[in-house]
Amino acid sequence: METFVPSCAQPLTLVTSAMNLPIAGKMPILTHVMKTLTIASRFCGPVSSSNGGYFAGLVATLASRTLAVRLLKPPPLDTELAVRDLEDGALQVVHGEEPIGEAQPAVLDLQAKPPPDYLEAVEASRRYAGFRHHRFPSCFVCGVRRVRGDGLRIFAGPMPERGVVAAPWVPDASLDRGDGKVRPEFMSAALDCPGYYAVAPDDRMMLLAQLTAHVDRLVHIGESCTVVGWQIGSSGRKHEAGTAIFDGRGGLCGKARALWIEPRSSPEGSA
Repeated sequence: METFVPSCAQPLTLVTSAMNLPIAGKMPILTHVMKTLTIASRFCGPVSSSNGGYFAGLVATLASRTLAVRLLKPPPLDTELAVRDLEDGALQVVHGEEPIGEAQPAVLDLQAKPPPDYLEAVEASRRYAGFRHHRFPSCFVCGVRRVRGDGLRIFAGPMPERGVVAAPWVPDASLDRGDGKVRPEFMSAALDCPGYYAVAPDDRMMLLAQLTAHVDRLVHIGESCTVVGWQIGSSGRKHEAGTAIFDGRGGLCGKARALWIEPRSSPEGSA
């Protein structure tokens, strides 16, 4: 068994099982690889399902290329999910036989908006809509009930003069991959919720349907980063957002394109 650990509380396991060849007296020489992942409750969006950006980032760690990760069902917490390899580098995440998410190789064509200064982002965060009302206050990324060292506490507030929402972010030690840099799945998580606040300034209900994230460089633990989000376009119930993370010197470190959908009803899905 070969085990990878995407976070201290959430194992990702590759289980290798042998398949016997029909040749008497021979040892098995073919193997079948089954990957599984379990999302710890710490990384929730809504209280009973994963933050969508974290889920997308975790799935993306299984590939060496950029993936467009589509959420089909709210990813359950503390539940083993199987990951199936499909054709052309695609992946499928299932709970039993129920599809939870799919990932396809993708090219991210996105021009990031220029970042504000860090102190401007601090000021913008004071206008964070979630301080007045929050649909998912326990969200790992943007929840106001999460304390420092537990949640990311990315509170993106509007900057109308720039056409973005912006927030400061100082990654804490629990996000360390072991070399002083933030694990890639947490970079993906940080690129999630600011997109919602960019496309839903009126706090309408939306669910993350797809996230395509690309990380150029992992930021350092304790670094004063800036996260921005902006609206790309809307069509009916579908809304597209762009997000980006910048390091303490204003360098672009990661970006993402997200599809948010207004549900016909208001179920508890993945934030």
